[in-house]
Amino acid sequence: MGARAFGGIGVSAAMPGTSALQYQAFAHLLVRFEASAGEPPAVRWPWLEAAHVLGQTTLGLHWRSHTAMLRYALQLRDGREVRGQLLRLALVPLGHLLQRLPLGNIGRAHVPALRPMVPGADTTTRIQAALRAAESALAAQ
Repeated sequence: MGARAFGGIGVSAAMPGTSALQYQAFAHLLVRFEASAGEPPAVRWPWLEAAHVLGQTTLGLHWRSHTAMLRYALQLRDGREVRGQLLRLALVPLGHLLQRLPLGNIGRAHVPALRPMVPGADTTTRIQAALRAAESALAAQ
């Protein structure tokens, strides 16, 4: 499969180690984030947090979740979040190399970068909805 664009986000279903379902669901979450433009940050951040939790076991998706968070933090001029995302981008390759990922961590600067977390109900609901949407989209292909 080649690269596909989802709401202006390039997504390649051929990325090694990533299932088409995971990729499609990740893209769905980023599209929902884009669709929430104009909403307050408290409404927008949860889409990126869910994308992080869903994608953090795959290097490419993990990296992309943090670059999306960094772009949004820059847009908001949130210095603490920008610094936190730069730190996390530095840690992503190392975490994957050492296989030391804090599963469930939402990836934001206000939570410790290395703390595993149990995703909240809102995050879980968003991920489940994205997986259902991805299943439907893949079945229609």
